[in-house]
Amino acid sequence: MATRISPDEGKTRFEQGDAPFVDIRDPASFGAGHLRGAVHLTQANVEPFLADTAPEKPLVIYCYHGNSSQGAADWLAEQGFSDVVSLDGGYEVLRQRFPELLEEMA
Repeated sequence: MATRISPDEGKTRFEQGDAPFVDIRDPASFGAGHLRGAVHLTQANVEPFLADTAPEKPLVIYCYHGNSSQGAADWLAEQGFSDVVSLDGGYEVLRQRFPELLEEMA
């Protein structure tokens, strides 16, 4: 089971740049705004993502509020990724607390 990290820890990891942030929200939400440099993971691109991402690479998974991301992080861990975490509070908390980390489109 993947672990959860706090929004503050997520901000630290984002600033360190040691792990890609993976956004699992729907395309419209991702298009409206997301963390700078985030990877948008969908059903359509999950197979290439699995094939092209080293399983030892750390990943930070986020969704809207931090609920769906836990299931996605657990699933990725089951696929062989050894360092996967879920961001508590998700995009909404980051948007409110750390707007400087975002790339907003709309």
